[in-house]
Amino acid sequence: MVGAEVFSRILDWRDRGTCVLFGDGAGAIVLEASATPGIYATALHADGRYRDILAVAGHVCDGQPIGDPFLRMDGQAVFKFAVKVLAEVADEVMRATGVTVDQVDWLIPHQANIRIMQATARKLRLPAEKCIVTVDRHGNTSAASIPLALDEAVRAGKVGAGDTVLLEGVGGGFTWGAALLKF
Repeated sequence: MVGAEVFSRILDWRDRGTCVLFGDGAGAIVLEASATPGIYATALHADGRYRDILAVAGHVCDGQPIGDPFLRMDGQAVFKFAVKVLAEVADEVMRATGVTVDQVDWLIPHQANIRIMQATARKLRLPAEKCIVTVDRHGNTSAASIPLALDEAVRAGKVGAGDTVLLEGVGGGFTWGAALLKF
């Protein structure tokens, strides 16, 4: 799995409501075959009705930007919707496997912002100390944030072999998903 973002190319540096939140980054997770299951369940969702709360409306045609080339976000709407769907998709993968929240060793969310991560953990009734947080050091690197946070947690000795890990994220347009796995 690879996640990479170059937000610096699509940020309006005059829009202090978005440009200070996002960062460039890349991360990867290498999977290998195993005799024992590692990925218990995944769930992916998209709903274009919410495209206006987080999107880049413009596009590229013949190498030239057409329309608004910058990321636009309604922060309050994103917060409310993200917390709602992240809690729902986490419940969805746990229900699919019979894993309860107390059996989850680590939550590694998309590092959108600390308030979204804390609110989601509270909704799940997951202790804050089980939530891996790197947004304070990396910013919101979107698709790269989960692999970067997982790497940091493994290197720090937090996440280890046999741990039950819940990964979850949201994206523009609006998309969201989760994966429940045994590390």
